[in-house]
Amino acid sequence: MKRKLISSGSTFEEKIGYSRAVVQGNWVFVSGTTGYDYRTMTISDDVVQQTEQCMINIKHTLEQAHASLSDIVRITYILPDAEEFEKCWPVLQKYLGNIKPAATMFSAGLADSNMKIEIQVTALKS
Repeated sequence: MKRKLISSGSTFEEKIGYSRAVVQGNWVFVSGTTGYDYRTMTISDDVVQQTEQCMINIKHTLEQAHASLSDIVRITYILPDAEEFEKCWPVLQKYLGNIKPAATMFSAGLADSNMKIEIQVTALKS
């Protein structure tokens, strides 16, 4: 079973030493993904816009793994401010409403004070 590493080109990956995703067989493990636009390394100060960018980043990563959002089986949301999570729900419904993966949300500090949400997913390619 060949292992494939996927990078977004984010400077964080190189500095910290991790991959955006690891593909092992039919499994795709996507690292915690934030609302940075990795092409410009910019981030909105709005949690809803960050959530949208997270999902775009995750979608792009899954495509590189020959998978799609519909292959997501587990998702974890991390927010420094748990009270902001409800604002994200319409974006999450837009991307995951029909997929309905197993989900967990918890509140914790993130690596950069500009980050308002981080999303990690596990996908099983069909």
